[in-house]
Amino acid sequence: MDETYVPLADRLRPSKLDQVIGQEHVTGTGKLLNRLAADRRPISLILWGPPGSGKTTLARIIAHETNAEFIELSAVASGKKDVMAVIDKAKSNQLFKKSTILFIDEIHRFNKAQQDAFLPYVENGTIILIGATTENPSFEVIPALLSRCRLVVLQALNEASIEAIIQQAAKSLKISQTKLPKKTISLIASFSNGDARYGLNILELSLSLSGDAPIDQSVIVVAAQKQVPLHDKAGESHYNLASAFIKSLRGGSVGGAYYYLARLLLGGDDPKFIARRMIIFASEDIGLAAPAALNLAVSTFLAVERIGLPEAEYNLYHCAAVLAKAPKSRQVAESMAKAKLMAEQYPNLSIPLHLRNAPTKLMKDLGYNKDYRWQAGYIPKQGFLPSELSESDIFSD
Repeated sequence: MDETYVPLADRLRPSKLDQVIGQEHVTGTGKLLNRLAADRRPISLILWGPPGSGKTTLARIIAHETNAEFIELSAVASGKKDVMAVIDKAKSNQLFKKSTILFIDEIHRFNKAQQDAFLPYVENGTIILIGATTENPSFEVIPALLSRCRLVVLQALNEASIEAIIQQAAKSLKISQTKLPKKTISLIASFSNGDARYGLNILELSLSLSGDAPIDQSVIVVAAQKQVPLHDKAGESHYNLASAFIKSLRGGSVGGAYYYLARLLLGGDDPKFIARRMIIFASEDIGLAAPAALNLAVSTFLAVERIGLPEAEYNLYHCAAVLAKAPKSRQVAESMAKAKLMAEQYPNLSIPLHLRNAPTKLMKDLGYNKDYRWQAGYIPKQGFLPSELSESDIFSD
């Protein structure tokens, strides 16, 4: 096959673990995949991560490093018959003491019956299963199969890793820095959204579009089919957008919140930064007016962390709309400020005796814990604060 027609991302796919950029938490020295390669001992795995995070690459490397036959099936195009053909091949390999790795891309697309079909062969070691999925395997892979596989969670690659991959590609293709300046590499990385394959696809199309001219911003925009954002996510405009987003939430403007949220995401901002800001907002600006808002904001952060973009955009926009529409209260924030001020002004006031613990007889004789009783809502006549302070100094309904 003419290599010209092989996509750049496939041509430059790493063949050894030490060539992989990113995912050091599983590929680094002493980590799981590194140990498997060193021991030449494949095990069944579920690789869960966003597109372009290296699932297929790592599966192929494991097969290569462990000298196993690698057979790849797509859950979209394959059925039970295809799986059983692989089982027959694996049984033949066993006669020659050779392992067989069955790699199933998008394993979440297989239904329960299809997954059940190869369960016994995973269990008895006929095949080593490596499944790749962008969906939460807790919901998409049957428990019996999941329990027989080691789950490996991959993360979207950061921009530094994408830049390193693009630079590596440029070196391999003998592309000069004049042709591909560093700022252009950074722009490709920012457009890639943690997807190495997409970044390489942008580079490949940009090479075709640019001809003999340098690859500049205008070429990248056409190749990526995206508009260059007008803000630097590390500069002032980033903070201005974040401020406008929060003020829109505070003012109850769902449209404003959505617009600034969209610009933050298009500008390449970390979605976890946005989710963290909404967690803070839920307590600072909504607080006691709608306590459940905090639960939603925290759940949104977890969803963003576990799902990643682009799917987690739904969670971010959902949460932003709820926070914007929710009633607002600054009571928590204002009372927190008062409490901190009182603690700074009166840092050494004595704890009232009736609130002190009384683990010994001496302490009881001195009046520690006197007349206090456990009862929900119980308010001692002396209150809960030192006599120098009152409840209204800190918190008032």
